Amino acid sequence: METFELTNYNFYSSRLDMELITNIVDTLKEILEEDKKQEQPLFLKVADDFIMNIARKVVQEKKKTFLIGITGESASGKTVFVDNTIEAVVRDKKEGIYTVIRQDDYYKDTSKELEAGSYDALFKTGFSFDTPDVIDLQLMRKHLLGLKQGETVVSPKYDFVTCVSDPDGEVKTPAKVVLTEGLYVLNEEVRDIMDVKVYVFTPIDVIKERWYKRAVSRGKTGEAADLQFKNVNETAQQYIRPTYQIADCIINGMVDKDYIKVITEKIMARLAEVCC
Repeated sequence: METFELTNYNFYSSRLDMELITNIVDTLKEILEEDKKQEQPLFLKVADDFIMNIARKVVQEKKKTFLIGITGESASGKTVFVDNTIEAVVRDKKEGIYTVIRQDDYYKDTSKELEAGSYDALFKTGFSFDTPDVIDLQLMRKHLLGLKQGETVVSPKYDFVTCVSDPDGEVKTPAKVVLTEGLYVLNEEVRDIMDVKVYVFTPIDVIKERWYKRAVSRGKTGEAADLQFKNVNETAQQYIRPTYQIADCIINGMVDKDYIKVITEKIMARLAEVCC
Protein backbone atom coordinates (compact mmCIF):
# COMPACT_ATOMS: atom_id res chain seq x y z
CA MET A 1 0.00 0.00 0.00
CA GLU A 2 2.79 2.41 0.89
CA THR A 3 4.60 1.63 -2.37
CA PHE A 4 1.45 2.34 -4.36
CA GLU A 5 0.93 5.72 -2.70
CA LEU A 6 4.53 6.75 -3.38
CA THR A 7 4.32 5.67 -7.03
CA ASN A 8 0.97 7.41 -7.40
CA TYR A 9 2.41 10.68 -6.04
CA ASN A 10 5.45 10.50 -8.33
CA PHE A 11 3.21 9.82 -11.32
CA TYR A 12 1.08 12.90 -10.76
CA SER A 13 4.10 15.01 -9.85
CA SER A 14 5.83 14.00 -13.10
CA ARG A 15 2.68 14.61 -15.09
CA LEU A 16 2.29 18.11 -13.67
CA ASP A 17 5.96 18.81 -14.36
CA MET A 18 5.56 17.74 -17.98
CA GLU A 19 2.48 19.90 -18.42
CA LEU A 20 4.35 22.92 -17.06
CA ILE A 21 7.41 22.15 -19.19
CA THR A 22 5.21 21.92 -22.29
CA ASN A 23 3.58 25.27 -21.48
CA ILE A 24 6.97 26.92 -21.00
CA VAL A 25 8.26 25.48 -24.30
CA ASP A 26 5.18 26.73 -26.17
CA THR A 27 5.51 30.18 -24.60
CA LEU A 28 9.19 30.52 -25.49
CA LYS A 29 8.54 29.35 -29.06
CA GLU A 30 5.86 32.04 -29.44
CA ILE A 31 8.30 34.72 -28.29
CA LEU A 32 10.96 33.46 -30.71
CA GLU A 33 8.46 33.65 -33.57
CA GLU A 34 7.61 37.24 -32.61
CA ASP A 35 11.33 38.06 -32.42
CA LYS A 36 11.92 36.73 -35.95
CA LYS A 37 9.64 39.45 -37.33
CA GLN A 38 11.93 42.22 -36.07
CA GLU A 39 14.30 44.02 -38.46
CA GLN A 40 17.09 43.12 -36.03
CA PRO A 41 15.96 39.99 -34.13
CA LEU A 42 17.78 39.14 -30.93
CA PHE A 43 17.87 35.38 -31.52
CA LEU A 44 19.68 34.40 -34.71
CA LYS A 45 19.80 30.66 -34.09
CA VAL A 46 18.58 28.32 -31.37
CA ALA A 47 19.61 24.67 -31.00
CA ASP A 48 16.80 22.13 -31.39
CA ASP A 49 16.87 20.98 -27.75
CA PHE A 50 17.70 24.37 -26.22
CA ILE A 51 14.17 25.42 -25.29
CA MET A 52 13.29 22.01 -23.87
CA ASN A 53 16.45 21.97 -21.74
CA ILE A 54 15.71 25.47 -20.40
CA ALA A 55 12.14 24.50 -19.52
CA ARG A 56 13.24 21.29 -17.83
CA LYS A 57 15.84 23.08 -15.70
CA VAL A 58 13.33 25.76 -14.67
CA VAL A 59 10.83 23.13 -13.52
CA GLN A 60 12.89 20.18 -12.31
CA GLU A 61 16.15 21.77 -11.11
CA LYS A 62 14.83 24.76 -9.16
CA LYS A 63 17.38 24.49 -6.37
CA LYS A 64 20.44 24.19 -8.59
CA THR A 65 22.61 27.10 -9.72
CA PHE A 66 22.19 27.91 -13.40
CA LEU A 67 25.50 28.73 -15.13
CA ILE A 68 25.26 30.65 -18.40
CA GLY A 69 28.40 31.19 -20.49
CA ILE A 70 28.36 34.03 -23.03
CA THR A 71 31.12 34.42 -25.59
CA GLY A 72 31.83 36.23 -28.83
CA GLU A 73 34.62 38.21 -30.44
CA SER A 74 36.20 41.24 -28.84
CA ALA A 75 33.74 44.19 -28.96
CA SER A 76 30.91 41.95 -30.19
CA GLY A 77 28.51 43.14 -27.49
CA LYS A 78 28.79 40.46 -24.79
CA THR A 79 28.90 42.90 -21.88
CA VAL A 80 26.05 45.00 -23.28
CA PHE A 81 23.88 41.88 -23.60
CA VAL A 82 24.65 40.70 -20.06
CA ASP A 83 24.21 44.09 -18.39
CA ASN A 84 20.93 44.92 -20.10
CA THR A 85 19.49 41.47 -19.52
CA ILE A 86 20.25 41.81 -15.82
CA GLU A 87 18.77 45.30 -15.71
CA ALA A 88 15.54 44.02 -17.23
CA VAL A 89 15.24 40.98 -14.97
CA VAL A 90 16.42 42.35 -11.65
CA ARG A 91 14.91 45.59 -10.47
CA ASP A 92 16.76 45.58 -7.16
CA LYS A 93 20.19 44.48 -5.98
CA LYS A 94 18.90 41.68 -3.76
CA GLU A 95 21.57 39.04 -3.17
CA GLY A 96 21.10 35.46 -4.24
CA ILE A 97 19.48 36.19 -7.60
CA TYR A 98 22.49 36.57 -9.88
CA THR A 99 26.27 36.85 -9.89
CA VAL A 100 28.44 37.88 -12.82
CA ILE A 101 31.95 36.56 -13.45
CA ARG A 102 33.76 38.53 -16.15
CA GLN A 103 36.64 36.81 -17.88
CA ASP A 104 38.40 40.18 -18.32
CA ASP A 105 39.15 40.10 -14.59
CA TYR A 106 41.14 36.89 -15.04
CA TYR A 107 43.89 38.23 -17.31
CA LYS A 108 47.28 37.20 -15.95
CA ASP A 109 49.53 39.99 -14.67
CA THR A 110 51.69 41.23 -17.56
CA SER A 111 52.95 44.47 -16.00
CA LYS A 112 56.57 43.23 -16.05
CA GLU A 113 56.37 42.55 -19.78
CA LEU A 114 55.03 46.08 -20.33
CA GLU A 115 57.91 47.57 -18.33
CA ALA A 116 60.24 46.55 -21.15
CA GLY A 117 58.83 49.32 -23.33
CA SER A 118 55.68 50.64 -24.98
CA TYR A 119 52.68 48.66 -26.23
CA ASP A 120 54.14 49.01 -29.73
CA ALA A 121 57.39 47.35 -28.65
CA LEU A 122 55.54 44.64 -26.72
CA PHE A 123 53.32 43.68 -29.68
CA LYS A 124 56.29 43.65 -32.06
CA THR A 125 57.83 40.87 -29.95
CA GLY A 126 54.83 38.72 -30.85
CA PHE A 127 53.13 39.06 -27.47
CA SER A 128 49.33 38.69 -27.63
CA PHE A 129 46.58 39.74 -25.22
CA ASP A 130 44.08 37.70 -27.22
CA THR A 131 44.93 34.04 -26.76
CA PRO A 132 43.68 31.67 -24.04
CA ASP A 133 47.21 31.52 -22.59
CA VAL A 134 46.97 35.03 -21.11
CA ILE A 135 43.77 34.21 -19.20
CA ASP A 136 43.85 32.28 -15.94
CA LEU A 137 41.10 29.89 -17.07
CA GLN A 138 41.92 27.37 -14.35
CA LEU A 139 41.25 29.95 -11.63
CA MET A 140 38.08 31.09 -13.39
CA ARG A 141 36.87 27.48 -13.61
CA LYS A 142 37.62 26.97 -9.92
CA HIS A 143 35.61 30.07 -9.01
CA LEU A 144 32.66 29.12 -11.24
CA LEU A 145 32.51 25.62 -9.77
CA GLY A 146 32.76 27.12 -6.29
CA LEU A 147 29.79 29.39 -6.95
CA LYS A 148 27.78 26.44 -8.32
CA GLN A 149 28.51 24.60 -5.07
CA GLY A 150 27.36 27.52 -2.92
CA GLU A 151 30.77 28.98 -2.07
CA THR A 152 31.75 32.66 -1.93
CA VAL A 153 34.81 33.55 -4.04
CA VAL A 154 36.99 36.62 -4.62
CA SER A 155 37.62 37.34 -8.28
CA PRO A 156 40.82 39.19 -9.27
CA LYS A 157 40.74 42.66 -10.83
CA TYR A 158 42.72 43.48 -13.96
CA ASP A 159 43.84 46.96 -15.04
CA PHE A 160 43.94 47.19 -18.84
CA VAL A 161 46.21 50.26 -18.79
CA THR A 162 48.91 49.06 -16.37
CA CYS A 163 48.39 45.32 -17.03
CA VAL A 164 48.40 44.67 -13.27
CA SER A 165 46.25 41.86 -11.85
CA ASP A 166 45.09 42.43 -8.27
CA PRO A 167 44.13 39.15 -6.56
CA ASP A 168 41.97 41.01 -4.04
CA GLY A 169 39.31 42.10 -6.49
CA GLU A 170 35.59 41.69 -5.87
CA VAL A 171 33.68 39.33 -3.60
CA LYS A 172 31.27 37.13 -5.58
CA THR A 173 28.48 35.40 -3.70
CA PRO A 174 26.60 32.27 -4.82
CA ALA A 175 23.31 32.89 -6.60
CA LYS A 176 20.51 31.20 -8.50
CA VAL A 177 21.98 32.36 -11.82
CA VAL A 178 25.69 32.80 -12.53
CA LEU A 179 26.51 34.63 -15.75
CA THR A 180 30.02 34.52 -17.11
CA GLU A 181 31.11 36.40 -20.22
CA GLY A 182 34.33 36.73 -22.16
CA LEU A 183 36.34 35.66 -25.16
CA TYR A 184 37.10 32.18 -23.86
CA VAL A 185 34.22 31.11 -21.64
CA LEU A 186 33.45 28.40 -24.22
CA ASN A 187 37.09 27.32 -24.38
CA GLU A 188 37.60 23.59 -23.86
CA GLU A 189 38.98 24.26 -20.36
CA VAL A 190 35.67 25.61 -19.03
CA ARG A 191 32.78 24.94 -21.42
CA ASP A 192 31.88 21.54 -19.96
CA ILE A 193 30.58 23.18 -16.76
CA MET A 194 28.20 25.56 -18.57
CA ASP A 195 24.47 24.82 -18.42
CA VAL A 196 23.81 27.16 -21.34
CA LYS A 197 26.30 28.25 -24.00
CA VAL A 198 25.59 31.55 -25.79
CA TYR A 199 27.50 33.11 -28.71
CA VAL A 200 27.12 36.80 -29.58
CA PHE A 201 27.56 37.36 -33.32
CA THR A 202 28.46 40.77 -34.78
CA PRO A 203 29.79 41.60 -38.29
CA ILE A 204 33.53 42.26 -38.41
CA ASP A 205 33.19 45.85 -39.69
CA VAL A 206 31.08 46.77 -36.67
CA ILE A 207 33.46 44.97 -34.33
CA LYS A 208 36.39 46.91 -35.78
CA GLU A 209 34.72 50.27 -35.23
CA ARG A 210 33.74 49.41 -31.66
CA TRP A 211 37.14 47.93 -30.88
CA TYR A 212 39.13 51.01 -31.91
CA LYS A 213 36.92 53.29 -29.82
CA ARG A 214 37.46 51.10 -26.76
CA ALA A 215 41.21 50.76 -27.40
CA VAL A 216 41.69 54.48 -26.77
CA SER A 217 40.26 54.13 -23.24
CA ARG A 218 42.75 51.33 -22.61
CA GLY A 219 45.77 53.36 -23.64
CA LYS A 220 46.24 51.88 -27.11
CA THR A 221 46.36 54.14 -30.16
CA GLY A 222 48.19 54.39 -33.49
CA GLU A 223 50.48 51.51 -34.43
CA ALA A 224 49.94 49.74 -31.09
CA ALA A 225 46.20 49.61 -31.75
CA ASP A 226 46.70 48.47 -35.35
CA LEU A 227 49.04 45.68 -34.32
CA GLN A 228 46.71 44.45 -31.61
CA PHE A 229 43.60 44.53 -33.78
CA LYS A 230 45.39 42.49 -36.45
CA ASN A 231 46.16 39.95 -33.76
CA VAL A 232 42.58 40.14 -32.42
CA ASN A 233 41.21 39.16 -35.82
CA GLU A 234 43.69 36.31 -36.27
CA THR A 235 43.12 34.81 -32.83
CA ALA A 236 39.34 35.14 -33.19
CA GLN A 237 39.54 33.01 -36.31
CA GLN A 238 41.56 30.37 -34.48
CA TYR A 239 39.96 30.29 -31.03
CA ILE A 240 36.62 32.10 -30.85
CA ARG A 241 34.66 31.76 -34.10
CA PRO A 242 34.75 27.92 -34.00
CA THR A 243 32.74 28.00 -30.73
CA TYR A 244 29.83 29.34 -32.79
CA GLN A 245 29.22 25.71 -33.76
CA ILE A 246 28.78 24.43 -30.20
CA ALA A 247 26.63 27.27 -28.83
CA ASP A 248 23.07 26.52 -27.72
CA CYS A 249 21.97 29.96 -28.80
CA ILE A 250 23.32 32.63 -31.20
CA ILE A 251 22.56 36.20 -30.14
CA ASN A 252 22.59 39.23 -32.45
CA GLY A 253 25.23 41.71 -31.27
CA MET A 254 23.65 44.44 -33.42
CA VAL A 255 20.45 44.62 -31.38
CA ASP A 256 19.65 47.87 -29.62
CA LYS A 257 20.06 47.65 -25.85
CA ASP A 258 16.48 48.85 -25.32
CA TYR A 259 15.15 45.91 -27.34
CA ILE A 260 17.23 43.52 -25.22
CA LYS A 261 15.38 44.87 -22.18
CA VAL A 262 12.00 44.72 -23.91
CA ILE A 263 12.26 41.09 -25.02
CA THR A 264 13.79 40.01 -21.69
CA GLU A 265 10.92 41.63 -19.80
CA LYS A 266 8.47 39.93 -22.16
CA ILE A 267 10.04 36.52 -21.54
CA MET A 268 9.94 36.98 -17.77
CA ALA A 269 6.35 38.24 -17.79
CA ARG A 270 5.11 35.36 -19.96
CA LEU A 271 6.94 32.79 -17.85
CA ALA A 272 5.47 34.29 -14.68
CA GLU A 273 1.97 33.84 -16.16
CA VAL A 274 2.66 30.23 -17.11
CA CYS A 275 4.34 29.24 -13.84
CA CYS A 276 2.00 30.96 -11.39
